[in-house]
Amino acid sequence: MIGITAPARATIAPTDGRRKMWEKRMEWPLTGVAVLFLGAYAWPILQPSLGSTGRAWCEVVTWLAWGLFALDYVVRLVQSSDKPRFLRRHVLDLLVIVLPLLRPLRLLRLVAMLNVLNRTAALALRGRVVVYFVGATVLIVFCAALAVLEAERPIEEAGIRNFPDALWWAITTITTVGYGDRYPVSGTGRLIAVGLMVAGIALLGVVTATFASWLVRRVEEVEATSQTVTRAQIAELSREIAELRAALAASERKET
Repeated sequence: MIGITAPARATIAPTDGRRKMWEKRMEWPLTGVAVLFLGAYAWPILQPSLGSTGRAWCEVVTWLAWGLFALDYVVRLVQSSDKPRFLRRHVLDLLVIVLPLLRPLRLLRLVAMLNVLNRTAALALRGRVVVYFVGATVLIVFCAALAVLEAERPIEEAGIRNFPDALWWAITTITTVGYGDRYPVSGTGRLIAVGLMVAGIALLGVVTATFASWLVRRVEEVEATSQTVTRAQIAELSREIAELRAALAASERKET
């Protein structure tokens, strides 16, 4: 028995218990860091008159937050039992951490923040699709408005010069309406627009799929209820027929 059970134990793969415990433990701290990151990113954009000291502190906060995001990724990778599989499944996590080191792509630090909030929401709001959808939409619109305003404000001929205009553009873009009264002219702004369009289509797909799933579930519940009622009625009819047959047989026996 020992020679049989020992290999079986050896084939059991190590669990990712420590990584899952780390993710659960860091769920809310990382959410708080992400909120601080968003505030430090938004403040200089919403208040252009902010002094150099305030801007420097905001920059320090954003980089510290990015560093914590990177640390979280490294810890999860180290604690993963199947590292190649972890790397394959979290390619986006790695890209949004590595690419912002390049100066033109520092805007992608916002994607890292959104990724952390997305992971937290998926754990905390499982099954609450509507709440998650509304929260994700508001967050994406706000971040896209900030990002496009930062990209367009230095350009003289840009039509997006303040946050209300940027917010209006983000709303019309994510809803795929696109009035055309406000639009980005810089390369970075157009790249943000592409990402927002894709996000709008994806969110619309989520809504459609959720509604379709709800309809299918409702139809299945109605069918299951009707089938239960039908089976109960058939059982009742069968019982009555059996009673009638028994009564008829008893009557025939009395006559004979």
